[in-house]
Amino acid sequence: MIVKFSTRSGALTMHGEAAVTLLKAMGHSGTVPGAILAPDLPQALAGLRRTLETQADAPSPEPGAPAQDSEEREDAAPTVTLRMRAMPLIDMIETAIARQSDLMWERG
Repeated sequence: MIVKFSTRSGALTMHGEAAVTLLKAMGHSGTVPGAILAPDLPQALAGLRRTLETQADAPSPEPGAPAQDSEEREDAAPTVTLRMRAMPLIDMIETAIARQSDLMWERG
């Protein structure tokens, strides 16, 4: 699944597993489609940042990939962390807050 985030200022596409993880970090249920209204975005962003403080370097969920043990991960390509996946979304949310825009998402 692909999730498309959008605001009045732009759009962002993300793999579904990572998107749902980030939505849950913002305090949302993770259902797709969905939205967070402009007045609620600062609280959602704060929740996302709190989660990233403790899980930032955790590997981001990869689309359709089975779980790997640590030995298999050492031989694999470098992992993308949850923080790396979150940065474009954080930028989008900060812009939405500044422009008083809602954040919406749907299957892409």
